[in-house]
Amino acid sequence: MASQRAKVLVVDDEPDVLLLCRVNLEFEGYEVVEATDGEQAIEQARTEAPDVVLLDVMMPKVDGWQVLTALKDDETLKDIPVVMLTAKVQDQDQVRGWSQGAADYITKPFSPLALSQVLQDVLSTDPEEEERRRRIILEKLQLLQDG
Repeated sequence: MASQRAKVLVVDDEPDVLLLCRVNLEFEGYEVVEATDGEQAIEQARTEAPDVVLLDVMMPKVDGWQVLTALKDDETLKDIPVVMLTAKVQDQDQVRGWSQGAADYITKPFSPLALSQVLQDVLSTDPEEEERRRRIILEKLQLLQDG
């Protein structure tokens, strides 16, 4: 797989965010596919079979949470790691993302270097390890909320 470029589906309704992601990810050697709304994101995930999805939360019509749920409920798509991209940084949003199966979380504004690093980490983590990590993070976030 090392010779094959990883395919990233970038989903955001803001053209400048799409452009920033595309330029940086292509520079890092990724193949980039884009979607500008939730419906298009689900369609692209089915037709393009990306290795990872970078998903904005706040979008018109179908938001990132609905897309995440649709991907995780679909037998053929549920194993694709999803990294949530959002300006919302409240604990309850993070708890929601992790509990719905997000692989990681990037907050806007973000560093293009951090973007590539997070995707590398997500792509190199096996699904069982990812699940274990997600459970630990959820436990910590819930402890913080309870405390």
